[in-house]
Amino acid sequence: MGKRMLSMFHPFEIALCGLSGSGKTTLLEKLIRRFSTDGFEVAAFKHGCHRFDIDREGKDSDRFRRAGAVPVLIVDREKEALISSGTGRLDIAGLTLNADLLFIEGFKELPVPKVLLIDERREILPSLESGAIPEVLALAHDGDAEDMERFGLPLFHRDDVARISDFSAEFFRRAAQSVPLNGLVLAGGRSLRMGRDKAQLRYHEASQLDRTAALLGGVCNEVFISCRSDQLDQYSDARLPGIADSYLDLGPLGGLLSAQRHAPGAAWLVAACDLPFIDEAVIAALRAGRHPFRFGTAFAGSDGRPEPLLAIYEPKSRRRLLERHASGNDSLRAFLMNSRVQFIEPNDASKLRNVNDPAAMDDALRAISKGGQ
Repeated sequence: MGKRMLSMFHPFEIALCGLSGSGKTTLLEKLIRRFSTDGFEVAAFKHGCHRFDIDREGKDSDRFRRAGAVPVLIVDREKEALISSGTGRLDIAGLTLNADLLFIEGFKELPVPKVLLIDERREILPSLESGAIPEVLALAHDGDAEDMERFGLPLFHRDDVARISDFSAEFFRRAAQSVPLNGLVLAGGRSLRMGRDKAQLRYHEASQLDRTAALLGGVCNEVFISCRSDQLDQYSDARLPGIADSYLDLGPLGGLLSAQRHAPGAAWLVAACDLPFIDEAVIAALRAGRHPFRFGTAFAGSDGRPEPLLAIYEPKSRRRLLERHASGNDSLRAFLMNSRVQFIEPNDASKLRNVNDPAAMDDALRAISKGGQ
């Protein structure tokens, strides 16, 4: 489980596979209940080999579908359903991203990490031996594990839900741990209100650019400067790699999307250059509070609004950010407020104060010179 596998439907997914009657559905139900109880939002995806009917003949949904509607949507006070014609139009990844985890039943031939349930007659074993079932993490048996040690895989009784749950949780934990955390210093603003480049201001011994980069370097794998392409030479003295905005005139969103394009498999700890009061303790608290299974992690402001310019954005946020941009919403704060995000309370909210104009800069300089906030 040391190597991170590429996800097919969700960044954190496990499939339960086996022949009919091997106990997949019963085990899946128990795993969903266990992880839901532990505070995760869990999505389930069942792939059936046999034909099924969700819209019974004569019902409105059946009549709409037969009339040619694709897809058909059904909503009541408790449930929502989408019915398509099985032509590959259903966007499973898009539908499951809101969840923290995805459990799948079926798809044994696909390269999805899986627990393989062994049937009573052992009819699944030839397929396993031939390599026709890829990415098997473990085997679940009915109590007779004879001759299964030769596969070199962890073995569980299929009724031992506690051990299978712990095994799955450890798999998810390692998968999350393998996601690199990069730092991104937002230095590409035009500083219109300040009238000067905020990245070059000095509230401390180092410039805001250098100080912010150093703070991020304490917790991140790599640190990059986000700026416009015409500013790359301007910030070359920082000796940090720069990522020029490839999404123009979008403000901070453009910088984040450009960084995510540069390294789509990384999480990004974003910090703006107009936060002179942040320190090692603030960055450490954000890093410690990170929830890698959600879209991101952010400080909750005293007014209930999150701070989007000192936050962590997970890899799966890219798709949702692009969708929001396509709909005309480029606000990172609105994204955080309307997505499944981990919010943490700052120990000292005054350290998150933005400084964007000369008067606020003078106040900040006086406070910092006195050693206070």
